[in-house]
Amino acid sequence: MKRESWLHILAVSFQLGLTSFGGPAAHLGYFHEKYVKRKQWIDEASYADLVALCQFLPGPASSKVGIGIGFIRGGVIGAIMAWIGFTLPSAVALAFFAYLSQGWDVSNTGWLHGLKLAAVAIVAQAVWGMGKNLAPDRGRATIAIVTVAISLLLPSTYTQLTLIIAAGVLGLMIYKQSGKAMEKPVQALSPAYRRLAVCSLIVFVTLLFVLPMLRSFIPSIWLAMIDSFYRTGALVFGGGHVVLPLLEQEIMPMGWLSKEQLLAGYGASQAVPGPLFTFASYLGYMIHGWLGAVVATVAIFLPAFLLVLGALPFWNQLRSQPQTRGALTAINAAVVGILLAALYDPVWVTAVRTTGDFVLVLALFGALLFWKLPSWCMVFLSIGGGMLLAALQ
Repeated sequence: MKRESWLHILAVSFQLGLTSFGGPAAHLGYFHEKYVKRKQWIDEASYADLVALCQFLPGPASSKVGIGIGFIRGGVIGAIMAWIGFTLPSAVALAFFAYLSQGWDVSNTGWLHGLKLAAVAIVAQAVWGMGKNLAPDRGRATIAIVTVAISLLLPSTYTQLTLIIAAGVLGLMIYKQSGKAMEKPVQALSPAYRRLAVCSLIVFVTLLFVLPMLRSFIPSIWLAMIDSFYRTGALVFGGGHVVLPLLEQEIMPMGWLSKEQLLAGYGASQAVPGPLFTFASYLGYMIHGWLGAVVATVAIFLPAFLLVLGALPFWNQLRSQPQTRGALTAINAAVVGILLAALYDPVWVTAVRTTGDFVLVLALFGALLFWKLPSWCMVFLSIGGGMLLAALQ
C-alpha cells in the first residue's frame, strides 16, 4: 500500500476539520466521501471494519476513525497529523470563543441551520453508498433494519456496543462458511508496530490509574486538569454528546467556571466543525488561558489515540481470518443500521423542520450523489440555502 506524505495527510484532514459540520455521524459521512470515494486511501470494507472497531473503543468515534486512517497511511506521525488537522480548526475556534467571552446565541441562525441540513445530506449519502456495498442482500439488509429499530426504540449509551457484539455473534454463526480472508489487509504492520501497540495499551491503563493517585498527593492545577480530561476521554462511550455530563461532574466541583459558562461553551461547540470533544479547548482556556486549552485538548484526546494505536495492529491481523470475516459481514451491516439510525436521530429530527428544509436536503443530496460536488462547495451551498430559508420565513 502506498504511504502518503505527512503534510498531505495533514492538509486533507485539515480540510475535513474546516468543513465537517453536524456531529459524529455526519463526520463519518464526510470521511467516507473523502477517504473512501475521492482519495481511495481505504476501501469500503476496510472503512466499515475500522468504524466497527472504533465503536468498541471509548472516546470520540469520528476522531478515532481519522486517527486510524492516518496511522494506516502514514504510521504514527501520520496518525498525529490526521488528528491535528481534523481537531485544530474547532479547537482554535472554541478557545477563541472563550477568549472573547461573549455569549451570543447562534443556535437559531440561518447559516448554522443550513449546515445542519448539509449534515443530513452527507449522512444520507454515506448510508446510501455503504448500504449498497455492505447490506446488499436480504439477510444483511434485515440485520441493518433490526439494528435501526433497536437503536431508535432503546436509545442508550451502550445500545450500539451491544448491537455490534450481537451482530458479530450472529455473523459468526450464519456467515462462518462464507467469510473469506481479505486479499488486501489494512496494512502489513511490522513487529515494531505490534510492540508499539502493546506499549500504547500499557500507557493507556497506567495513566488511567496513576493520574488520580498523583493528583491526590500533588496539589497542581495542571495535574488536576490532565487527570480530569484524560479520565473523561477514557470513559466516554456513545459519542461527543455524552461528554457534557461527565465533564460537568469533573469540573463543577472544582469551581473552575460557572454552569452558565459551561453551557455557553457547549452551545458554541455545536456551531463549529470538527469533533465535539474540542469542547475541552473552551474549558481549558477558561481555566488557564491558551496553555490550558492546549493541555485540556491533548489530555481528552490522548486516550483515543493510545487505544487506536494499541488496537489497530491486532485488529488488522484478526480481521484477516475467515472466521472473523464472517462476524464482520454481519457487523458491517449493523454499522449501516447504526448510521441510518443516526441519520434519523439526532441528524434529521434536529435539522429538518419544514418543507423548505426537506427541499434543500434533497437538493444537497442530489448535488452530492449525482453532481459529485466537493465538500467545501456543499458548505457554501448549505449556508446560502439556510440563510435563504430563514429570510423566507
